[in-house]
Amino acid sequence: MTEYLLRFIAGGAIVSAFAILGDMLRPKSFAGLLAAAPSVALATLSIAVVQHGPQYAAAESWTMIYGAAALACFSIAVCQLLMRFRFRALAATLSASVVWLAVAFGLLAGFGGTM
Repeated sequence: MTEYLLRFIAGGAIVSAFAILGDMLRPKSFAGLLAAAPSVALATLSIAVVQHGPQYAAAESWTMIYGAAALACFSIAVCQLLMRFRFRALAATLSASVVWLAVAFGLLAGFGGTM
Protein backbone atom coordinates (compact mmCIF):
# COMPACT_ATOMS: atom_id res chain seq x y z
CA MET A 1 0.00 0.00 0.00
CA THR A 2 2.87 2.36 0.79
CA GLU A 3 4.35 1.76 -2.65
CA TYR A 4 1.12 2.85 -4.35
CA LEU A 5 0.94 5.97 -2.19
CA LEU A 6 4.55 6.80 -3.05
CA ARG A 7 3.86 6.27 -6.75
CA PHE A 8 0.78 8.47 -6.56
CA ILE A 9 2.58 11.32 -4.82
CA ALA A 10 5.77 11.15 -6.91
CA GLY A 11 3.87 10.71 -10.17
CA GLY A 12 1.45 13.54 -9.39
CA ALA A 13 4.22 15.95 -8.43
CA ILE A 14 6.32 15.18 -11.49
CA VAL A 15 3.35 15.27 -13.88
CA SER A 16 2.34 18.65 -12.43
CA ALA A 17 5.86 20.03 -12.83
CA PHE A 18 6.07 18.92 -16.46
CA ALA A 19 2.55 20.22 -17.16
CA ILE A 20 3.56 23.64 -15.86
CA LEU A 21 6.70 23.58 -18.01
CA GLY A 22 4.68 22.47 -21.04
CA ASP A 23 2.13 25.22 -20.44
CA MET A 24 4.88 27.85 -20.57
CA LEU A 25 6.21 26.63 -23.95
CA ARG A 26 4.88 27.20 -27.43
CA PRO A 27 3.28 25.44 -29.31
CA LYS A 28 0.77 24.09 -26.83
CA SER A 29 1.24 20.57 -28.20
CA PHE A 30 4.40 20.41 -26.07
CA ALA A 31 2.23 20.39 -22.96
CA GLY A 32 0.90 16.90 -23.61
CA LEU A 33 4.27 15.63 -24.74
CA LEU A 34 6.03 16.90 -21.64
CA ALA A 35 3.33 15.83 -19.21
CA ALA A 36 3.23 12.16 -20.16
CA ALA A 37 6.33 10.07 -20.78
CA PRO A 38 9.08 12.01 -18.99
CA SER A 39 7.05 12.39 -15.84
CA VAL A 40 6.10 8.73 -15.70
CA ALA A 41 9.72 7.73 -16.37
CA LEU A 42 11.03 9.99 -13.60
CA ALA A 43 8.44 8.75 -11.14
CA THR A 44 9.32 5.15 -11.98
CA LEU A 45 13.05 5.81 -11.62
CA SER A 46 12.62 7.61 -8.30
CA ILE A 47 10.69 4.65 -6.91
CA ALA A 48 13.30 2.25 -8.31
CA VAL A 49 16.06 4.15 -6.51
CA VAL A 50 14.18 4.05 -3.21
CA GLN A 51 13.20 0.38 -3.44
CA HIS A 52 16.11 -1.25 -5.28
CA GLY A 53 19.01 1.21 -5.21
CA PRO A 54 20.80 3.32 -7.79
CA GLN A 55 22.34 0.42 -9.76
CA TYR A 56 18.91 -1.03 -10.49
CA ALA A 57 17.55 2.40 -11.45
CA ALA A 58 20.51 2.90 -13.79
CA ALA A 59 19.72 -0.37 -15.54
CA GLU A 60 16.07 0.65 -15.82
CA SER A 61 17.04 4.00 -17.30
CA TRP A 62 19.05 2.26 -20.02
CA THR A 63 16.04 0.19 -21.01
CA MET A 64 14.03 3.42 -21.23
CA ILE A 65 16.71 4.87 -23.53
CA TYR A 66 16.56 1.77 -25.72
CA GLY A 67 12.79 2.10 -25.92
CA ALA A 68 13.06 5.77 -26.86
CA ALA A 69 15.55 4.99 -29.63
CA ALA A 70 13.26 2.23 -30.89
CA LEU A 71 10.30 4.64 -30.83
CA ALA A 72 12.28 7.16 -32.89
CA CYS A 73 13.06 4.48 -35.50
CA PHE A 74 9.41 3.39 -35.47
CA SER A 75 8.27 6.97 -36.04
CA ILE A 76 10.65 7.45 -38.96
CA ALA A 77 9.49 4.17 -40.49
CA VAL A 78 5.82 5.13 -40.13
CA CYS A 79 6.45 8.51 -41.75
CA GLN A 80 8.27 6.89 -44.66
CA LEU A 81 5.54 4.29 -45.16
CA LEU A 82 2.81 6.94 -45.05
CA MET A 83 4.45 9.64 -47.14
CA ARG A 84 6.66 7.80 -49.60
CA PHE A 85 4.84 4.50 -50.07
CA ARG A 86 1.30 5.75 -49.37
CA PHE A 87 0.42 3.02 -46.89
CA ARG A 88 -2.77 3.35 -44.90
CA ALA A 89 -2.26 4.34 -41.25
CA LEU A 90 -3.08 0.92 -39.80
CA ALA A 91 -0.85 -0.91 -42.27
CA ALA A 92 2.01 1.53 -41.68
CA THR A 93 1.85 1.26 -37.89
CA LEU A 94 1.58 -2.51 -37.93
CA SER A 95 4.47 -2.83 -40.38
CA ALA A 96 6.64 -0.37 -38.47
CA SER A 97 6.00 -2.25 -35.21
CA VAL A 98 8.46 -4.83 -36.51
CA VAL A 99 11.08 -2.05 -36.70
CA TRP A 100 10.31 -0.96 -33.15
CA LEU A 101 10.66 -4.48 -31.76
CA ALA A 102 13.80 -5.22 -33.77
CA VAL A 103 15.55 -2.05 -32.62
CA ALA A 104 14.46 -2.39 -28.99
CA PHE A 105 15.42 -6.04 -28.65
CA GLY A 106 18.57 -5.53 -30.72
CA LEU A 107 19.75 -2.76 -28.39
CA LEU A 108 18.83 -4.82 -25.36
CA ALA A 109 20.70 -7.85 -26.70
CA GLY A 110 23.69 -5.78 -27.77
CA PHE A 111 24.06 -3.61 -24.70
CA GLY A 112 21.79 -5.22 -22.13
CA GLY A 113 24.51 -7.49 -20.82
CA THR A 114 26.32 -4.51 -19.31
CA MET A 115 23.52 -3.85 -16.80
